[in-house]
Amino acid sequence: MDDKLRVFCTVAELKSFSKASEVIHLTQPAVSSQIQVLEEFYSTKLFERTTSSVILTPSGEILYGYAKKILSLYTDAERTICKLSGLVKGSIKIGATSLVGHYMLSIMLADFKKVSPKLKVSLSLGNSKRIVEMMNSATIDVGFVEGNIRGHRINVGKLYTDELFLIVPAWHPLARFDDISIEKVRDETFIIREDVSSTGKLIEELFCSCRTNIQSLKIFMVSESIEAIKNAIREGLGVAFLSKLSVRKEILDGQLKALRIKKNRITQDISVVYGKKNNSSYMVEEFLAFAMGYKYDNIFSG
Repeated sequence: MDDKLRVFCTVAELKSFSKASEVIHLTQPAVSSQIQVLEEFYSTKLFERTTSSVILTPSGEILYGYAKKILSLYTDAERTICKLSGLVKGSIKIGATSLVGHYMLSIMLADFKKVSPKLKVSLSLGNSKRIVEMMNSATIDVGFVEGNIRGHRINVGKLYTDELFLIVPAWHPLARFDDISIEKVRDETFIIREDVSSTGKLIEELFCSCRTNIQSLKIFMVSESIEAIKNAIREGLGVAFLSKLSVRKEILDGQLKALRIKKNRITQDISVVYGKKNNSSYMVEEFLAFAMGYKYDNIFSG
């Protein structure tokens, strides 16, 4: 019955059977069936359907209050038993940007798994805006994002301040420098990330600061894939602004060179977003605490 109560609460909170089905990974007919079982058990209607959403009936409101208390007790029991036994187990649904998901998260998860070997992870990738949307709809338990995300009704914890560098092939004429002025790179051919990425917005602001419209630049390719951008740089198709984290292996291998921009350091916060802790499982709470206390210098300084 507790699984049905979880489904019921998800529908009530999202005010939608279809959105609930996406969050809990059940088909919409399966979600409707779970609600129907509850309605038959209590011999009452729990939802009223409107043209745009579903709302709780008076009976549904009563059941929702009790259901939240029951599910909270399950979480408290799990938390207490885990603390007593010293064993943390369970699953976490994580959302992350491409940068974090591909180049940071696996290293941190490997360290977390050493202390929580029973961990199971479901990982979804998207831009920062998409990760925030997934967090708001409870599709994920924890999200990792780039850039400024103030103004959203979620909890945000800053993890690290990342820096973007101009990435060029190791044989490029500019590769002999360690840093360079933005004026000296305006005539280069660029490969940029999609407009909606936080990186794309930072680059636009950078060129605006030196009175250069980004649309006036020679842009060969726009891509959402960091790997595609790196491959294009290696092939001499252009240069790009990327986090040093994403190219550290290529730098160590001598394929690419990272140049810092003089007087215009490009930085962005990497943060973790999360919901109310009292609604989280013990595993999620432990992972969140681990993530917020992790030494990211070990990854980013590579």
